[in-house]
Amino acid sequence: MPELNNPAIVAEVTAMSDLYEQALAENRIATLDGLFYDGPETVRYGVGENLYGAAEIAAFRRTRTGGSPPRRVLRRVITALGPDVATVDLEFQRTGSTRIGRQSQTWIRTDDGWKVIAAHVSLMADIS
Repeated sequence: MPELNNPAIVAEVTAMSDLYEQALAENRIATLDGLFYDGPETVRYGVGENLYGAAEIAAFRRTRTGGSPPRRVLRRVITALGPDVATVDLEFQRTGSTRIGRQSQTWIRTDDGWKVIAAHVSLMADIS
């Protein structure tokens, strides 16, 4: 069984998750591209799109006018699964919306640092 939640690994991935959230909020496309693993194995399921491979994910970002809608993170859980894999799961709420969003990311340690290799974003039904 891999060691769960080594504090040093959790701190590293927390910093990467913070960087991702900042880049998303500021629509820093180059930073976002750099945070994803650059390979065909990378997958991102979005609210309205399924993207396979780093090239599709990068192309999607460049066609999305204005970037991601502003959001506030409500809760985040980071789980380190040994020294080289971690998950980041968070709940968020977009500005002006009552809907709750969810984001799951799988991060892997590479020779170039931590990278997202799988991501899923969804919105729950409006409960208001």
